[in-house]
Amino acid sequence: MVATKISCIIVDDEPMALQLIEGYVLKTPFLDLRKKCDSAIAALTYLETESIDLIFLDIQMPDLTGIGLSKLVPNNTRIIFTTAFSEYALEGFKVKAIDYLLKPFDYAEFLTAATKAKEWFGLVKGQSLHRESNEPSKNFLFVKSDYKQLKINLNEVLYFEGLKDYIKIWLKDRPRPILTLMSLKSLEEELPKDQFMRVHRSFIVALQAIDTIERSQILIGYKRITVTENYKPDFLEYISKNSLE
Repeated sequence: MVATKISCIIVDDEPMALQLIEGYVLKTPFLDLRKKCDSAIAALTYLETESIDLIFLDIQMPDLTGIGLSKLVPNNTRIIFTTAFSEYALEGFKVKAIDYLLKPFDYAEFLTAATKAKEWFGLVKGQSLHRESNEPSKNFLFVKSDYKQLKINLNEVLYFEGLKDYIKIWLKDRPRPILTLMSLKSLEEELPKDQFMRVHRSFIVALQAIDTIERSQILIGYKRITVTENYKPDFLEYISKNSLE
């Protein structure tokens, strides 16, 4: 069964608008509010390390507009624009917005837009689950390193370590990592979910490579990696499913 909770953030430079939309989100059972941002720049920074389904996004903001931000978010993130300027409506839909709310809007209008998002994500996630059940899991990836495309066998990976715009790929029986220009967030979307898990903003671990778990730390060989609070629920669920009582 496809999960119905939709993770979302609110982006608006008007404090009253932030407060109003927060109230609407909190009373909507299928929405999961992760953050409020008072600028598009703040939202962009947050999205560099976090994956979000939906953004309630104002358009008119200083430095970076909502339209500008919408063109920078990942392909699997969707937008509901919230603005007082109706002339932006057509431009908003050009960036594949799910809906457009013209301020001031009431909860009924908000709920209609949010329900469209719920239907869209339900359809897409359902299709994704169907594909995953019929397709074999990936067992290798090609990455760019030193002007070459290197084949990485995923069963040889110990963990991925993010360093700003680069990733270190640590492999079994290899003392030095492979360095590639890529974000950890982009890599995470390409990895098989049953084999790899993000446990820290800077680390994705190969689940089969874990040797020991000590409280909130994972040991892979001599490497200790802390499982941070944001990623702990998913990790604990994995441990629970794979533990003997």
